Amino acid sequence: MDTLPVSCKSLENYFFVDGKQLQQQYRDHLSDFMEWDQKEHSEDWLIYPNNMGPYLSIDETSLSNGELYTILTNKEGKGRKGCLVAMIKGTDAKSISAILKKIPEDARYLVEEITLDMAASMNKIVRSCFPKASRVIDRFHVQKLANEAVQELRIAHRWKAIEEESKAIKKAKKTGEKYSAPVFENGDTKKQLLARSRYLLFKSPHKWSEGQKERAKILFKNFPDIKKAHDLALGLNRIFSKTKEKSIAYTKLAQWYKDVEEAGFKSFNTIASTIYTHYQGILNYFDRRSTNASAESFNAKIKAFRSVFRGVRDDTIL
Repeated sequence: MDTLPVSCKSLENYFFVDGKQLQQQYRDHLSDFMEWDQKEHSEDWLIYPNNMGPYLSIDETSLSNGELYTILTNKEGKGRKGCLVAMIKGTDAKSISAILKKIPEDARYLVEEITLDMAASMNKIVRSCFPKASRVIDRFHVQKLANEAVQELRIAHRWKAIEEESKAIKKAKKTGEKYSAPVFENGDTKKQLLARSRYLLFKSPHKWSEGQKERAKILFKNFPDIKKAHDLALGLNRIFSKTKEKSIAYTKLAQWYKDVEEAGFKSFNTIASTIYTHYQGILNYFDRRSTNASAESFNAKIKAFRSVFRGVRDDTIL
């Protein structure tokens, strides 16, 4: 076969493409971006009425630099193509509602259920735009509050342990003695015990490793109030995971509320008050056991996209 003489420079031009030029060509000519009907307002809001369904999730997420967006998704999409119903910049209930009401009223009135967190703004949006939908408080937001209350108690004890150790070291220096912190049978000091117990307190006892079981035994022996708080958090988790009927869940939540009052933990009293305020939305979970998992999945995919591409330099190509 005859070969054509080519210079190195022409080979370079043949095999290599200007990436920026290709990007611009794709945006302006190869794609339908320039004719996109939402291009003018895409930085502030996007709506896809055709992706509506009877079961939706609404959530907020920070995409970059702490900027919050409200995202409405269709549960049936399971975080994949066709699940996005709306993405709107900000969280203000009045502004978000105004955009969502651009979706035809008959489509919005067909929505049967929406899962959301306990934010007042989300509740207002749903009541305004989807008045016939049942509002379901995401169980994991409720459980998260209980876990945070346990951690709050652990942290308070840890700060106290740090303060005690600092005073002991200071006293030893004054007397010229060498300070050595007392240790438990597993080798932890009090400060270390409280620091290293963080993760085991998020788990049920049957999920603890042997080392965590030993540490938990020592922790609960020396800090019985942490054990009581951990038991309360586990009790709330069991209500969501084991209870099937709404009426039984109501009774169990009432008993849990009473147990919290008797325990006398300030942080748990706050949770109990929150549950009392939102009890109807929390109980609606037991109708279909719906959660915001699909919304969280979609949010995670957006963040993963940004991470892979190390952010978005030119948002006009999106």
